[in-house]
Amino acid sequence: MASNKGRAYFALLGYHFNPDDITRLLGIEPTSVNAAGAYSGLDKPVISSWELSTETITGTVDVFALADIIVKQLDPVKEKIVEVCKSHNLSPRLGVALTLSVDENESTPEVGFGARTIRFLADTGAFIEVEHKLSERV
Repeated sequence: MASNKGRAYFALLGYHFNPDDITRLLGIEPTSVNAAGAYSGLDKPVISSWELSTETITGTVDVFALADIIVKQLDPVKEKIVEVCKSHNLSPRLGVALTLSVDENESTPEVGFGARTIRFLADTGAFIEVEHKLSERV
């Protein structure tokens, strides 16, 4: 049977922006970007994204710790995050992506966030997004 897998990420999403501008303004290299919106016409709204993510871990998934890893990296630039969200009309979010084992002997990860993470979310106006799916039988 497959084990649990999970990662946490912070993403900025919006229409018609270049993620390279966000990287320059924040001074942090993202783990992934999608610049589709930067090159689309105004007649067709296309979303771009800037994302900072943890590695995907397998086995015991500690959502509290994963979120804290992201927040520790971004907390020093939270005012800049608020500024770029306003100037580029971006939507900030902290996400957790989980693949849950179908093995009944595998424990299900607790999903929650510590005080530091909640404070960061409140200060940046970010919302929480939890994605989950079941692993396939191996």
